[in-house]
Amino acid sequence: MSQTKQEKEQSLEEAFQELEEMIEKMQQRDVTLEETFALYEQGIRKLKFCNQKIDRVEKKMLLLNQQGELEPFEEPAESESPF
Repeated sequence: MSQTKQEKEQSLEEAFQELEEMIEKMQQRDVTLEETFALYEQGIRKLKFCNQKIDRVEKKMLLLNQQGELEPFEEPAESESPF
């Protein structure tokens, strides 16, 4: 399923706000079962969008090494952890 232009321009904060609004609607007593399922489906699509956007951001994260060159960001191994 392709993203709409609106989704491509939407920030993560806006997407998370939409998810919160969907959850609030789902919790209302006057929402029908069919509406709840539709909101659930929209929420799953929105979560997928958020995950894809986060993945793209993570891939762009770079670190400068000691020589000032850019390297891909990698999680430190557990033995290398400063904690």
